[in-house]
Amino acid sequence: MKTSQTGINLIKSFEGLRLRAYKALSSEKYYTIGYGHYGADVASDQVITEEQAEDMLKTDLSTYESRVDKYEHIYHFNQNQFDALVSFCYNIGSIDQLTNYGSRSLSEISEKMLLYNKAGGKVLQGLVRRRQKEQQLFNSPVVIESQYASFTCPHCGEELIIRLG
Repeated sequence: MKTSQTGINLIKSFEGLRLRAYKALSSEKYYTIGYGHYGADVASDQVITEEQAEDMLKTDLSTYESRVDKYEHIYHFNQNQFDALVSFCYNIGSIDQLTNYGSRSLSEISEKMLLYNKAGGKVLQGLVRRRQKEQQLFNSPVVIESQYASFTCPHCGEELIIRLG
């Protein structure tokens, strides 16, 4: 499964876009750039374009998608659950503990999400908001757009239904 635009927008909304490398905390080992791309490949003086940030995000997403996908055979995630978990994983690094290595139910996973709201032992409001949004998406049913459309015939006034696609 791939992250939908809804999931990408959620990640972007919390990661923000930074085109110049930075350290959120001076104690961090590596620098961060783009939409939360973090690692040894980011130089302290690095500056990128928005297009490069998008490319980094796409590359990073494939890593986190595979970390969520490894539980697909257990949970059969819908798109919203998958997107929420990729966002969670993008921020935390894994969903192993959240799922208790695949032993929790979907409702338990949803409930436990909210507990991952601390950094350095302190509750951070940004993480509280992120976990709430992820949980909200996780619990949202997937809406499938109708494959049919109806319209009124201008000549006879009869309602006609046609299949799209």
